[in-house]
Amino acid sequence: MSDRFDLEFQRLFGLDRAGSLIDFRGHTRALVLEWPAPADWERLGAVWRGVQDALGWPAPAIAVSGEALQLWFSLAEPVDAATAQTLLAALRERFLPASQAAQVGGWPRDGQAAPRPGAALPGEDRWSAFVAPDLAPLFAQTPWLDVPPGDDGQATLLAGLGSVSADRLTPLQPTAQPAATPVTAVAAATDPRAFLLQVMNDPAVPLALRIEAAKALLPR
Repeated sequence: MSDRFDLEFQRLFGLDRAGSLIDFRGHTRALVLEWPAPADWERLGAVWRGVQDALGWPAPAIAVSGEALQLWFSLAEPVDAATAQTLLAALRERFLPASQAAQVGGWPRDGQAAPRPGAALPGEDRWSAFVAPDLAPLFAQTPWLDVPPGDDGQATLLAGLGSVSADRLTPLQPTAQPAATPVTAVAAATDPRAFLLQVMNDPAVPLALRIEAAKALLPR
């Protein structure tokens, strides 16, 4: 691989001294969503566009792995494995129909990072590679190249991409649930039945208390 390709890949995704995308703490800057062949580029492309339009993220890199179409997201700051999985799940939930989200895998997983694109695939004259967005639909059924990708071309594809800053991740991360609103006792002072109805219909009240309120309203 050329120095230029190496430098662009390092800039976006980070590599430790051993050349791994996961550092000694188990943190990574590379999040990957992948749709195994036959992939639905229309749906995966909606994720590619959606993160830019809805979240203000830089465009992710698009790759073919030999088995799947992939989106490679570059993070400005590394995250641990649990956070990475949470972010990937949130992307699937936000931008993919539930019926299709389960088909889309993610990296890192099981402590392993996604294999780096741009390499020969075992056993056949096929190569993984980064590809241009306008060519991505062509690889939905056959996610590989039949010829080695040029390192300069790979570097050029990555050169125009940026990293997602930590503040841009906030909309995808779980937020604290609002505190349950306490049931007011104002109605009880004037109308016991209205109070019981309020308790029964208040989703913030524990279910057991709502059931007791419903029982109290039954005719005797």
